[in-house]
Amino acid sequence: MMQKYLFQKFFNGMKHQTFHITYWDGAMEKYGEGESSFTIVFHEKIPFSQLAKSPALAIGEAYMNGTIDIIGDIEELIKTANANKDSIWSQTLSHLPKGTSVKKQKEDVQYHYDLGNDFYSLWLDQTMSYSCAYFQTASDSLEQAQLQKIDHVLKKLQLQPGEKLLDIGSGWGWLIIRAAQQYDVQATGITLSEEQFKKTQERINELGLQSKVEVELIDYRELAKSGRTFDKIASVGMFEHVGQANYPDFMKTVQNLLTQGGLTLLHSITHPTEKPIDPWISKYIFPGGYIPSLREIIWLLPDYDFHTIDVESLRIHYAMTLDQWGERFEKNVDPIRDKYGERFVRMWRLYLRSCAASFRISGINIHQILFSKGLNNDLSLTRKHLYI
Repeated sequence: MMQKYLFQKFFNGMKHQTFHITYWDGAMEKYGEGESSFTIVFHEKIPFSQLAKSPALAIGEAYMNGTIDIIGDIEELIKTANANKDSIWSQTLSHLPKGTSVKKQKEDVQYHYDLGNDFYSLWLDQTMSYSCAYFQTASDSLEQAQLQKIDHVLKKLQLQPGEKLLDIGSGWGWLIIRAAQQYDVQATGITLSEEQFKKTQERINELGLQSKVEVELIDYRELAKSGRTFDKIASVGMFEHVGQANYPDFMKTVQNLLTQGGLTLLHSITHPTEKPIDPWISKYIFPGGYIPSLREIIWLLPDYDFHTIDVESLRIHYAMTLDQWGERFEKNVDPIRDKYGERFVRMWRLYLRSCAASFRISGINIHQILFSKGLNNDLSLTRKHLYI
């Protein structure tokens, strides 16, 4: 009885939303007034101490393990958690991550990205772009929006024929391939994922771009030791893996790799303020990750003679991207379940759906930040080039 009483007290503290809880003894109780937006069904007890210590981790693990089910839209559950974040979130998040070594960062990246190209190809678009897309209309296909994102990045960099472009965290390689095809540049991508490296190399060979495009399985810190420099640098969806303590190393590396007057486009998820990463995400999805605040990034730039040129929010674009990933994931859930099991399916379903909701309601954002090394007086005077 005490166990149930503690859960009842906890859920009674949830304000601003109405929901049902079906307990392990079969009793259903309503919390809040008005129409219920979701139901959590407990198939068996979980220790209340786990819920009190970290609600996100406890509920996430219970859902993965089939101990609970969520009936209704997961987005409504995220709304409830976000509306009550001051009372349940502030004391339960993980500590800020420490610095990440080259070896540890490689292990963390491979944990997530080396699940297999077959897995990601089931629900990503044909370009295999695994970052926020750019929708010009709500009816754009995922592939169309991803190509628009890549083009948006390349236009911001104002590439010129013959320039050298570096993509830090190049994924499955479509940005460097498209840069070479569209702008006649020498494009280099670097990744720590062996699966991404192999697929990118395969694509380069299939397209006959060996003289224009290369990919390397190397850490950005190791590349900087080579003495090579680049006219333009892109980093899309990689900065979240750097770790807060490594920001000075990252910026110093970019400074060393970039030619004087060169441009960098940094595309990263951001928080409004500095906060630790969600413990469930950290444990099961992105170990070693940290999401910066926008002001953390902007604050760093002057220390490395970087001058901010443009900052753009793509928050709603990422919610729309995650919606499409989630839909495509569900359409292919049977082969995913056959290969990885039900627990894996539930983990990824929760990840994709909860992230889509978070970008709509929690203040988490995504920004593209364009900056130059030193002053550059030869750039376009307007943004017209972005919309041609």
